[in-house]
Amino acid sequence: ACDGDGGSVRRASCFFPRFPTGMSLIPRAAPAASMAFAGRDPAVISLLKMLPLLLLLTFSSAAAPPAAASPSAVHNNNWAVLVCTSRFWFNYRHMANTLSLYRTVKRLGIPDERIILMLADDMACNPRNNYPAQVFNNENHQLNLYGDNVEVDYRGYEVTVENFLRVLTGRHESAVPRSKRLLSDEGSHILLYMTGHGGDEFLKFQDNEELQSHDLADAVKQMKEKHRFKELLIMVDTCQAATLFSQLQSPGVLAIGSSMKGENSYSHHLDSDIGVSVVDRFTFHTLAFFEKLNMYSNASLNSLFNSYDPSMLLSTAYYRMDLYKRALNEGPSDKFLWISHEDYP
Repeated sequence: ACDGDGGSVRRASCFFPRFPTGMSLIPRAAPAASMAFAGRDPAVISLLKMLPLLLLLTFSSAAAPPAAASPSAVHNNNWAVLVCTSRFWFNYRHMANTLSLYRTVKRLGIPDERIILMLADDMACNPRNNYPAQVFNNENHQLNLYGDNVEVDYRGYEVTVENFLRVLTGRHESAVPRSKRLLSDEGSHILLYMTGHGGDEFLKFQDNEELQSHDLADAVKQMKEKHRFKELLIMVDTCQAATLFSQLQSPGVLAIGSSMKGENSYSHHLDSDIGVSVVDRFTFHTLAFFEKLNMYSNASLNSLFNSYDPSMLLSTAYYRMDLYKRALNEGPSDKFLWISHEDYP
């Protein structure tokens, strides 16, 4: 069924269930060999006596911190909340935007258990889709964004302003499973990405309700008071995106918007086979930047900001940085997607 089985983790398939990939390939241990051969061999008896000491040394060595820890070991408290707020076939690009960011943050090291994915509609199962069970962000159709291992946490009419605010603030009903909760803490770095239709200080949800700028600011304030993040990067791709940040007052927040007040955000290109636009310009160029990176890259947020060309976006990308109080040249760099802040202005 297109809508899944109602569980907390739903696989991306219109016609048949898909099983999660990445199952353990470690073979089972072979049955223990008979020890009868050992007899009373003194060497074997001596080795058995030393076995507990060898195990202790092995585990002690494994527990010691590595001399040069990898990014995945150091930055293991990164989270992402990715939200498509639009319904209807002509908003196909908004779902493709979100699934593209979902694929990117997973590739850069954030696992599904630390990603909250909210999709207001299911374009893969729409009867107008010439490619059933598939979603693309490029007219070459080389990458199906809706393939295996897509775990949708909130789907369809579950994507509401109320549920979105509950995810951010952690104010869930007791029946909500852990897989649909943002289980971050005071040391977490969170990426919040939202795309849809917006205007002056609002973002539309499901075309029938709005998230206001003061709603977002209040939720972020509660998050800070409840120690739910260390740093929060908010990225919004919508018309007049910058206005959604106007009420933010909580420290530790960085905000990036695709357009200034009075500006529209535009789609990048039309797919003639699908019949609609498949990605927005701001998200397209954000993805182009990320695709050059891996989890060991040391690109700065400043380099991301500088990559946005108004002549390519047809709008002016906006950055709000006044709430980020810490001097970025002090101590080790903290990261959202393993992107360094060291060169951040």
